[in-house]
Amino acid sequence: MAVLMKLSRILIQELNDMQIIELQEVDGDRSFPILIGLPEAMAVERRLNDKPVPRPQTHDLLASVITALGGTLESIIIHDLSEHTFYANLRVSQDGEIKEIDSRPSDAIALGIAEDVPIYVAEHVLDAAMM
Repeated sequence: MAVLMKLSRILIQELNDMQIIELQEVDGDRSFPILIGLPEAMAVERRLNDKPVPRPQTHDLLASVITALGGTLESIIIHDLSEHTFYANLRVSQDGEIKEIDSRPSDAIALGIAEDVPIYVAEHVLDAAMM
């Protein structure tokens, strides 16, 4: 079963290679951090705050491609955690079908955050991340 989560905070320290985003359970108290790179953190922060850029960035491009191909990003699911690495899928609906597309969680969140796409985490992943 998957648990609905929300992005609760993002910590950007430009002098470090790794940044932190924290996901928090919507109807509960559980939360956990995910380490991400600076470019991904900046993309999440930019899209979260709706900061325009003069030219499309990678996440903007992907959003446009999904739309141009008749798809809609329905949700993000972080479905696995292995050797300290989280694995996610974009859940895209197209022509009445849901297609799951492999993605890094940071890219999935950067893509979905501007459109308020729900973020889910598999229960076993949440349990493992809380340890």
